[in-house]
Amino acid sequence: MRSRYTAYVLQDGDYLKDTWAPEHRPSQLTFNQNQNWLGLKIKGTRSGGQNDDTGIVEFVARYKIDGRGHRLHEISQFRRDNGKWIYVAGELKT
Repeated sequence: MRSRYTAYVLQDGDYLKDTWAPEHRPSQLTFNQNQNWLGLKIKGTRSGGQNDDTGIVEFVARYKIDGRGHRLHEISQFRRDNGKWIYVAGELKT
């Protein structure tokens, strides 16, 4: 989760695509050049340990666009493919 957050901060689309489940991966990613990421807080996890094949991460990421603050609160599902964790899907929370 933290590495994907960093990829969003750096606008590293290749890394994001590489860590996205192929069946849900978007064909194109676009980034807002005015978006300034402010921080990531992991609120909780389930599974996702060394011996697990799936995991869930609840997080809040804060950012600003044109000086206005926003937050992205999501519960994300991950799975391990060939020893690598990949993002499967997420549920946005309000």
